Amino acid sequence: MAVYGFFCFSLLEKFVTHASRRRFLAQTAQQAAVLAVASGAGWRWSWAADKPIRILVGFPPGGGTDVIARLLQEPLSQRLGRTVMIENKPGAGGQIAAQLLKTSPADGSTLFLTHDHTISILPQVVRHAGFVPGLDFEPMGGFASFVNTFAVSALHPAKTFEEYLAWVRKDAGGRSAIGIPAPASTPEFLVKQLASRYQLDLISAPYKGSAPMIADLLGRQIEAGIGSVQDFVHYHKQGKLRVLAVLGDKRQPLLPAVPTFSELGMQGLEDMPYYGIYAPKGVPARFTQRFAQALAESVQEPVIRKQLEEIGLVVEPMTPQQLHQREQAYSGVWQRIIQSSGFQPQ
Repeated sequence: MAVYGFFCFSLLEKFVTHASRRRFLAQTAQQAAVLAVASGAGWRWSWAADKPIRILVGFPPGGGTDVIARLLQEPLSQRLGRTVMIENKPGAGGQIAAQLLKTSPADGSTLFLTHDHTISILPQVVRHAGFVPGLDFEPMGGFASFVNTFAVSALHPAKTFEEYLAWVRKDAGGRSAIGIPAPASTPEFLVKQLASRYQLDLISAPYKGSAPMIADLLGRQIEAGIGSVQDFVHYHKQGKLRVLAVLGDKRQPLLPAVPTFSELGMQGLEDMPYYGIYAPKGVPARFTQRFAQALAESVQEPVIRKQLEEIGLVVEPMTPQQLHQREQAYSGVWQRIIQSSGFQPQ
């Protein structure tokens, strides 16, 4: 190659003037620089594209978020042409997984599937979360909304939410613990609102994810629990849990007989949480666009959509920008609720 280049350049010297040669050399140098940058970018992209994608889940295996991630694993892999792996990093309401995402390479090889708690709530209730979503994360796309629900064990005597309140007043002496999947989460602030609204001594019992909370709820080691509809609906249908109320502005298709908290007299709990996927800040725009498209197509695939709806999700594809806007709006709603509760960041 070097000999061929020297031969061509020698011929060129015989047929061009000195000025022409200078122009030619300048143009050649400019083109070489462009090609070098393009080649380097292509190399970096090819290197990232050869790596598997790991999707972090900040909650234990078996919980609602984990189930959703595994439903999306195969369709995303097919559309992206890359191996997709699910990696559970439970603890601190998704904080551990979020911190890991922040320190991961921004090459599209590590993503984070999560719901509103980690992105919109956690930064408001923890003094040093170890990440700032707007600065450290890149929204890759949203795909669903859902509601939180209030449930008791099927072994519990209460058949309605009003009966549960009566049970607390009469049989529990006005005091009862309510399980929540993570400390300082939306469910915890709902417990505070219930306690204030009904003048009861209701205490949050935090767990490391919904799966261990449900295990205790099934055996009535705890009297009640608040979790997402996707966590509870399966057990409700089996008659192992009894969902007594749901958040949101309307009743859920999977739970048509269950009233909303608005119907029960508690307003201001109509805003629905969301699910989204994030990457470290600085991920290539080309990958973001490709992934957002793959995600939107995956959740609208008839079989996948049906499976997501069967666990209580409202399938709602969101572009990266729409996910960011949803995140900001939801954060604002709960900022007011958190501040009014008197909660101090820990």
